[in-house]
Amino acid sequence: MNKLTEVLSPAGDLERLKWALTYGADAVYIGGYDYSLRANANNFSLNEIKEAVEFAHDLNKKVYVTVNIIMHNEDLENLNEYLQNLSEAGIDAYIVSDLAVIKRIKELKLKPEIHISTQESTVNKEAVRFWKSLGVSRVVLGRECSKEDIQDILNNIDIELEVFIHGAMCTSYSGRCVLSNYVTKRDSNRGGCSQVCRFSFNMEDSDDFQICSKDLCMIDYVSELVDMNVASLKIEGRMRSLYYIATVVNAYKQIVTKKQNNTLDFETLEYYKKVLRRVSNRENSVQFYDKDPGVNEQYYTGRQEISNQDFLGIIIDYKDGYAYFEQRNNFAKGDTVEIFGPNMEPKKFIIEEFINKDNLVVSEAKHPQELLKTKVPFEVHKGDIIRIPIS
Repeated sequence: MNKLTEVLSPAGDLERLKWALTYGADAVYIGGYDYSLRANANNFSLNEIKEAVEFAHDLNKKVYVTVNIIMHNEDLENLNEYLQNLSEAGIDAYIVSDLAVIKRIKELKLKPEIHISTQESTVNKEAVRFWKSLGVSRVVLGRECSKEDIQDILNNIDIELEVFIHGAMCTSYSGRCVLSNYVTKRDSNRGGCSQVCRFSFNMEDSDDFQICSKDLCMIDYVSELVDMNVASLKIEGRMRSLYYIATVVNAYKQIVTKKQNNTLDFETLEYYKKVLRRVSNRENSVQFYDKDPGVNEQYYTGRQEISNQDFLGIIIDYKDGYAYFEQRNNFAKGDTVEIFGPNMEPKKFIIEEFINKDNLVVSEAKHPQELLKTKVPFEVHKGDIIRIPIS
């Protein structure tokens, strides 16, 4: 291993960004109000991008900004100003998919690195070599790459590669889908994807036919990717919840860190596989990495997405043996719960009682975002999470 492998997290807004970085992400990727492929995420104003960069850099971490829509003529009119503003905000890289954007960055002699978006569907070494010739420092490979594809590129070209390891898949090649355009008149390649592949279609022999892929989960192959010197392991999900981001980022960061420290063992890997299975609301698979995906990597009928209720509360203070927390889902006296955080291993305890803001003893935490306190037999910290135990 020549250098440390980065864990890269999505962040749909400033709050998610801070959680992602606090829970172990080495870098985050975000979108501004313009030129981003997640138009339905909250996204970032220019002032929020500046705050995000300051927060990340104080932690010696990085911020990458997506400028990866497919550009039409009208999109080019304000592009120079936007690119300059991002550079002045101190971002670490642009994530781009259009040659016109690369041309503008070079003409303006801007400082941030250029990363090629997965929207370019780069899956071979000649394409990677071409991007490098344009001054690109990193290529985000298409999710359709196999292990052999990744290794072949690394063997032949000295460039950083970024590989998706977790999250939603695109039924089409990423960046090549026009289903959304056709069915809902929302342009998937300009930030408006309506995820038509997740719709249910009525067929003659079925009333619930779907064409969507199961989600991606590469936890079993993180060690291989680290050994291959893949520069960045990317998590999908700019529109995911705070709990999802914290849990998934923490799991992968623990695996990568233990691998790099030569302390990763079977029991740890199995534990975090359970964590990821619990937090996901869709089935997942390895997809293209180890073989061509088949029937077991695809949904056809009967897909269910069940909202996760494991997230019980957020610690806001700890003193005199009591944890002060904000409730997120119902739990009660006598329940066994687990607390985890960026600076502690998960620990379990049994709830003895709750005390509310009026200093009254109550048996349940059942009111949304109610402020309560409870005895905890070990030290916890602001921002730690209370959840249902991972068994």
